[in-house]
Amino acid sequence: MSSKVAIVTGASQGIGAALVPAYRKLGYSVVAVSRSVESTDPEVLAVRADLSQPGEGARVVTETLRGFGRVDTLVNNAGIFVAKPFTEYTDEDYAAVTGTNLTGFFDITRAAVAAMTGPGHVVSVTTTLVEHALSAVPSALASLTKGGLNAVTKSLAIEYAARDIRFNAVALGIIKTPMHAPETHEALAGLHPVGRIGEISDVVDAITFLEQAGFVTGEILHVDGGQSAGH
Repeated sequence: MSSKVAIVTGASQGIGAALVPAYRKLGYSVVAVSRSVESTDPEVLAVRADLSQPGEGARVVTETLRGFGRVDTLVNNAGIFVAKPFTEYTDEDYAAVTGTNLTGFFDITRAAVAAMTGPGHVVSVTTTLVEHALSAVPSALASLTKGGLNAVTKSLAIEYAARDIRFNAVALGIIKTPMHAPETHEALAGLHPVGRIGEISDVVDAITFLEQAGFVTGEILHVDGGQSAGH
């Protein structure tokens, strides 16, 4: 019960899967959350949940408290990205994207913050497309939902500053995850001023930096190869 506890959503692959050992290396016990996730480490509790469903996030926090007795950090990594021209989005697309990106954030964050005694930390994964739209990547639903996460990060950072609970976000460029087929990597690299797409390790480094940066809150840290600065 003495070690700190981090909840990582979207933990079955990509960035989330890499964050689990990164937090273990920092000395945390970890709750790995995904629709399908397993663990053989006694200090990693695997919780299967569909965070787009109301109440699932609260259940994750309940299971965390039952298993480890505390919550110190929440990494809101689970998300859905659908790139389409705006008028081609369907009601089903809207429900899926807002369900995971907004309902999922709200439900688990509300429960996790209620369980935190401070110091606490919430990190959310957003996108640099919120501030730097690209004609090659029409993504209004990403901007609608992840832009909301950027805004609420600042709002909650102020609301909870006196309680020693920090809120930060990492706004990502295109990262080499299973979401992007290898044959698209070269073209996607051209969207970033540095001429490459990001590695999962770039994101993990940024989140672990924020975890250890106790004087940083309300920050939207761009991990985007310079994309948000210009092109």
